[in-house]
Amino acid sequence: MSDREPPRRRVPGPARPDPRRRQSPGARQSRGARQSPGARQSPGARPARRPVQARGAARGAIRLGSPRPRLRMVGLALTLVLITFVVRLLQVQAVDASAYAAKADQNRYVGRTLAAVRGEIVDRNGVELATSEDAYDITADPTLFTSDSTGVPDAPEQAAALLAPIIGQDTDAVTKKLRTPHTRYVLLAHRQTPQVWNQIKDLKNTLATKARTDKGTVNVLAGVLAEPTTKRVYPNGDLGAGILGWVNAEGKGGGGVEQQLNEELAGKDGKIRYAQSGGRLVPTAGSAETPAVAGSEVELTIDRDIQWAAQNAITEQVKQSKADRGYVVVQDTRTGQILAMANSPGFDPNDLSRASASSLGNAALQDAYEPGSTAKVMSMAAVLQENVATPMTHVVVPNRLHRGDRLFQDDVDHATWDLTLNGVLAKSSNIGTILATGQLGKTQQDANRVLYSYLRKFGIGSPTGLGFPGETNGILAPPDKWSTSQQYTIPFGQGVSINAVQAASVYSTIANGGVRVEPTLVRGTKVPDGRFTPAPKPEENRVVSDRTAKTLAQMLESVVDDQEGTGTKARIPGYRVAGKTGTANRVDPATGKYRGYTSSFAGFAPADNPRVTVYCAIQNATKGSYYGGQICGPIFKQVMEFALKTLQVPPTGAPAANLPVTFTP
Repeated sequence: MSDREPPRRRVPGPARPDPRRRQSPGARQSRGARQSPGARQSPGARPARRPVQARGAARGAIRLGSPRPRLRMVGLALTLVLITFVVRLLQVQAVDASAYAAKADQNRYVGRTLAAVRGEIVDRNGVELATSEDAYDITADPTLFTSDSTGVPDAPEQAAALLAPIIGQDTDAVTKKLRTPHTRYVLLAHRQTPQVWNQIKDLKNTLATKARTDKGTVNVLAGVLAEPTTKRVYPNGDLGAGILGWVNAEGKGGGGVEQQLNEELAGKDGKIRYAQSGGRLVPTAGSAETPAVAGSEVELTIDRDIQWAAQNAITEQVKQSKADRGYVVVQDTRTGQILAMANSPGFDPNDLSRASASSLGNAALQDAYEPGSTAKVMSMAAVLQENVATPMTHVVVPNRLHRGDRLFQDDVDHATWDLTLNGVLAKSSNIGTILATGQLGKTQQDANRVLYSYLRKFGIGSPTGLGFPGETNGILAPPDKWSTSQQYTIPFGQGVSINAVQAASVYSTIANGGVRVEPTLVRGTKVPDGRFTPAPKPEENRVVSDRTAKTLAQMLESVVDDQEGTGTKARIPGYRVAGKTGTANRVDPATGKYRGYTSSFAGFAPADNPRVTVYCAIQNATKGSYYGGQICGPIFKQVMEFALKTLQVPPTGAPAANLPVTFTP
């Protein structure tokens, strides 16, 4: 290897400008800006290298890709996302807006019915017989008992354990209601007293206070609410229950006047729509309310005090006689208005759970039974009106009478009686009645048709006119259907069936001069603004002449006043009393066969200027006497005395007719 230094590499100097090319002033300025005169290199300094990029560019040209395609893709993706949001927004706010609004309202708003206040039922003097008091329906929102809402999985069980003893229901049943899915409303208890709701409220407040101070405590009753309503109350307990009826769990009349006039009493329910949050009602602009319209007040013809006297009297006698049941009807003879309609046994409409099925309803209108001798007044009315006999007509009454396929007798065994027609009624002779009514036609069939026509005029076999739920028309077959025995038993009240109001109406017809006034139980209705609408005027039909009616009244006095009469226990000191006893064989409803007796008494007073009719009947007395004059006569007297005093009816002071009972040639 040579010791000589290698030849120095020649560094080319700066390129000289081509004199043939003219530089622009900007180019010269640019070069001047890159190197000022004072910044020249020193003689020994190495020239600065060009940048790598510059060198590379000079050698061959490596170039970066353009970012524009990627920006276009990102922009397109963002545009698609925005379009998706806009389309969805349009769908929610424009296309499906109403549907989503409805769903929101469904979750936010709760609607319920505003129960109308039921109208009162009052007696003829305005005394409350049925009224309504404040109450609450205990409700709940099941969505507020879920684990998401409460934070505990067994909130329904905890709430039910607290609520069930208060509202008197089974814990499991309450739990099941609180777990009802897909609803925001369940009814836990119906028509609870304000005391019950106050107890629940106090418990809710206690839990709410504890939950605020103790994070481990949950108010499991937050979703329990109450809706104001009313509860039907009967201030007099069982008084007049058969007339009034009751209101069932749905708030509708379940019997009696409550059922018959339910539409008038119920009024018109309203509606309310309100927001709910956390178990609380929130007043908002979206709330709406249609007020309820209260029901009308119903005024009955019943007198509360007379009703009490009648019910007390029949209840005591039924107990003493150990009878199946009994009824008393009191009627105004001039207007046909029912002043009292008492049944025993009865029931308390405030607590139907203790009532027996047999005591529900109104037996005075729903029982059909054979009246017995109280029906003889209709036979006598036909005989007098047809002029086939007078009160003084001689009637020979043998010990036995053979007619058709039977041998008839009277209640007491006797020798042949020589009686007047008045005496036949006074001594209640079955044989004498058969003989008298046999004169109504040339043949027995003719007599049957005449008697049937009078029975129909008196209202037998027809509705009473009260329109009462479950009322019976009784049973009266047409005369061509009467059996051989019925031709002779119907005149003295066997083989025909009636109800107690029909029986009372017969005697009121005689007391009213022979004009039957259709019985009424309702005087009218009063709307909430105080306007009173009287009930329609009852129908009136003349059955017998005024003369016949007055004659019958005198004959009925003999039943009570004459020593040989069967109704002496019905006498009222100072008053003239007209009445009739009855003791009939009774058909047992369970077997359809005769068993026991129907004991009855019917009459009116004062006999010469009648104002009040009282009818009493007792079914199947098993202790003591079963004769109508013995067990129903005293009830008639007790109730009639009370009614006359209550209505301030004075004695007439006129002497009795004292028609003869026995015939004197």
